[in-house]
Amino acid sequence: MLCKLAWGNVRRAGKDYLVYLLTLTLAVSVFYAFNTISIQVDFVSMEEALSQLLGGIFSGLTLFLAAVMGFLMVYANGFIMKRRKKEFGLYQVLGMSRGQVARVMALETAIVSGAALVLGILFGVGVSQLMTFFTASIFKTQIANFHFFFSMQAFTLTVGCLFVIFLVTLAFNLLVVGRTSIIDLMSAGRQNEAIKTRSPMLSAVVFVLGVILIGVAYYRLLRDGLPVDAPAAEMDAAMNQFALTTGIVVAGTILFFFGLSGFLLKMLQGAKGLYWRGLNMFTLRQLSAKVNTVSFSMAMISMILFLAITSVTGGMSIANVMNTSVERNNPADYSRIVIYYGERTLENSYDSDRPMGIAEEPFDIVELSKGDRVNPGLANEEAFDLDGILGKRVQVEGYDSTPRGGSEPLVTLNQLCEAVDMPLPVGTGSANSNVMGLQVMKESDYNRYRAFRGLGEVDLGSDGYLLTSDMGETVNKVYDAAMREDVAIPFGDVTLHPRAKEVDEDASTFADSSMGSNSGTIIVPDAVAERANLPLYASYLLGDYREGLTYEETEGYVRADRGWAPDLCDANGREVGLWGMEMTRIQNYEGTNTMNGLISYLAIYIGFVLVIACAAILTIQQLSSVADSGKNCRILSELGTSRHEIVRSMLAQQAVFFVFPLIMGVAHSMVALHVVIEIVALFGGISIGMTVAATCAIFLLCYGGYFMVTYFMSKGIVSDAIRVRHAH
Repeated sequence: MLCKLAWGNVRRAGKDYLVYLLTLTLAVSVFYAFNTISIQVDFVSMEEALSQLLGGIFSGLTLFLAAVMGFLMVYANGFIMKRRKKEFGLYQVLGMSRGQVARVMALETAIVSGAALVLGILFGVGVSQLMTFFTASIFKTQIANFHFFFSMQAFTLTVGCLFVIFLVTLAFNLLVVGRTSIIDLMSAGRQNEAIKTRSPMLSAVVFVLGVILIGVAYYRLLRDGLPVDAPAAEMDAAMNQFALTTGIVVAGTILFFFGLSGFLLKMLQGAKGLYWRGLNMFTLRQLSAKVNTVSFSMAMISMILFLAITSVTGGMSIANVMNTSVERNNPADYSRIVIYYGERTLENSYDSDRPMGIAEEPFDIVELSKGDRVNPGLANEEAFDLDGILGKRVQVEGYDSTPRGGSEPLVTLNQLCEAVDMPLPVGTGSANSNVMGLQVMKESDYNRYRAFRGLGEVDLGSDGYLLTSDMGETVNKVYDAAMREDVAIPFGDVTLHPRAKEVDEDASTFADSSMGSNSGTIIVPDAVAERANLPLYASYLLGDYREGLTYEETEGYVRADRGWAPDLCDANGREVGLWGMEMTRIQNYEGTNTMNGLISYLAIYIGFVLVIACAAILTIQQLSSVADSGKNCRILSELGTSRHEIVRSMLAQQAVFFVFPLIMGVAHSMVALHVVIEIVALFGGISIGMTVAATCAIFLLCYGGYFMVTYFMSKGIVSDAIRVRHAH
């Protein structure tokens, strides 16, 4: 009997359960689809370790997002309970015990949750099949042996999350009915939310104060940026300033929405013709009262939308920059670096078993690498032989721009910025090109490097220079300006002049890397470098694999278990350097593809769930408000107002509640993204146009979908309220 009653109630109250069902179905679909990553690895040739990492991250993230959705479902269910309190009170008047009412509620919740589970899993299974192709695309891998799949692990995790949400929702329902008297349940339809009104003038002042605080926060963020390049001694102060900026923008956002209603009312009251037209006065009064009660939640929704938009747009833009940079920053199949100690290193040296010194001559990296042992301790142990796998190769040397015995570098990034009247690029305050000065390379070494790249030689004459960098536009535009404006650089006993107008980005990378490794190198004539008495800074080996060798004979050989070479010592037994980065082009591509995929997945997953949560909360708020306004709708109808005008007034109110948090969230995001992009632009040119367009399209589809659901459900509630009037 109770099952039949519960089933009938769900069918009859289907419109009330629509938001609950829709949101829970989407949550189940997203939870299942994104947790099938461990199955998708079988089709896209992804490493097992990466699969386990992604699986662990998404499992943990799903539990966090499930808690968010659990709160949302309790909030959504509160709307349903508010609409049906009178019904539950009537059950008790007719003789049902509270225990029986509780069982009916449990059955109704179970029916809706079960329907959401079935619909969500069906949709999620379909999405997960399509996601396999998206995964292959984003991780730059191939699909092999694709077939239909179902992940029991993802299903179990999703069911577990849904079960917890179900229990929390049920406990909330039972608590509401158990603590509410029958009289209160029966009179719930006549009880509206208590509304506290404020002085329009005071609200307008609060609104203006909020706008001022937001403007101050924007200015501080644009001026100070993110605390990523502050010196170690100033990091705590920079973090405190950033925390203060964050607090100011949060406070300003809250005040903005607390004063919004009074500001709108005061502003439109001045426009008499508009204020007294149609139902505009009623609409503004209703809007003012509602904003007063939900202003804090609107502020929080705008902040959550800001996080969602920033995470998706920023994450996808970073992935795009990485994907573009990796193609430019890997000129060879294999590269290895030796870093030499400088005078600063010796002054701050750690305790060593042998004396340390300054290198007089560069090492031959190919010969030095033979000190590595492949398969150490095994019967097939052998020296690491780069000669056997590398065909065309080149080794070039970089020099420290601070002369031996000197205390200041000959040329720094900051000096070039001052020469061309440009600010120091964000994020470069502690970069080598600024603190240690630009790296110096001899003209002969640079020409040998260019020959390896298949490029023509450069001729600097006796007093020419070139600037090179494989970083992004914010750094390179300084170097371009310096050469274009013919900036003269004092360099030892000579003044150098540029021999080009811009950085040659195709000939600026001296080692394989993912995001750039040359923050600034000045190419000078050999004689000039020798007279300047510069110490060695680094040796760079670049090489391409011999033709005809297999992947196992090249990449497999480089990545094999290896015992590293002993310390780098000169003929006198002094330790003069250490091994730097060893990298291959394929390793960088794989690492970049992995990072791109991880960033993109996390950005989309988090952003999508947060947008759903925000839209659902707004929907529930508005439906609850419309339900409370039923009496007002009946009065307007009795006074002769048409249903069309009442619905249009309701639509205008709902548009404000949906649009203003979105506008505020977008405004916060644009300012934050401007700062983020300045940092990201250090590593490559960045264009977020397509990313922003795609993100906005997806968000508007979800956000606008909930707005349309709100509108059509509200029309039904208004129609029911007016119909009650006509029935009487």
